[in-house]
Amino acid sequence: MAKLKLGPFIDNKPVKVSMELPGSLYRDLLAYADLLGSEQVNPIGDPIRLIVPMLQRFMATDRGFAKARRSQ
Repeated sequence: MAKLKLGPFIDNKPVKVSMELPGSLYRDLLAYADLLGSEQVNPIGDPIRLIVPMLQRFMATDRGFAKARRSQ
């Protein structure tokens, strides 16, 4: 099994997002959702639902962002 940065996917209230993604990024999201779903009881389904937790994880682990927020 791959060590993925995202942990268990918690199904929160759905959020609608309208954006365009490059085809390669969408295919990567599909692959990531498949990998993450194989490690969990329930499959992810729509890979677009991974965008919010990925952004949250990215922002939570970005040291520069954390430092800038503390200095505000």
